[in-house]
Amino acid sequence: MNKYFAEFFGTFWLVFGGCGSAVLAAAYPELGIGFAGVALAFGLTVLTMAYAVGHISGGHFNPAVSVGLLVGGRFSAKDLIPYIVSQVLGAIAAGAVLYLVASGKVGFDAAASGFASNGFGEHSPNGYNLTAALLIEVVLTAFFLIIILGSTDERAPKGFAPIAIGLALTLIHLISIPVTNTSVNPARSTGVALFQGGWAVEQLWLFWLAPIVGAIIGALIYKCLIGCTKCAKA
Repeated sequence: MNKYFAEFFGTFWLVFGGCGSAVLAAAYPELGIGFAGVALAFGLTVLTMAYAVGHISGGHFNPAVSVGLLVGGRFSAKDLIPYIVSQVLGAIAAGAVLYLVASGKVGFDAAASGFASNGFGEHSPNGYNLTAALLIEVVLTAFFLIIILGSTDERAPKGFAPIAIGLALTLIHLISIPVTNTSVNPARSTGVALFQGGWAVEQLWLFWLAPIVGAIIGALIYKCLIGCTKCAKA
């Protein structure tokens, strides 16, 4: 069970740290972290927990990553559902704690604030439509998987994968926060959408579909075109 607990707590930290920075700090301009600070917060959560528990569970913290690693031949199918359940439960637990903390401020309203939820159309931070949201989530998740598979390849330098993956997630957020508030992680999206309770739940399907499709594409690209050992030796 250790690896499932590791995924639970790793995903909890990702959602609480990343979404918490958005809900508790970035929402207030006088605190000065802005969306760049939120992007860095997400990257730091993955980097720190990858070092903390990555040696136990592999440090997925993301259902799309688990699916991508399965497709890429780095993960066992028997663990897929338990990993996803652990990740989603960790995200929901983080959303609950964040909701309780945020509710300590008079006037806080999770539904009205959006509660760091992902969205498109009128709920996109900068008004991007469904097509734009779908495309960017697929593309960025695909590249995320390529980076994960490449940095954890047995031929890659040892010990640096969490840094590459954390910085990649930071970059992903810098690109796409204005478009969708950045998901690339169905558990992250679910953990806060349930507490927003309205449009975020209605649009949640996209933030399951697009990251998983993107992860599969990225895994196939790496497995078939980049990471092939025979091709690399040739």
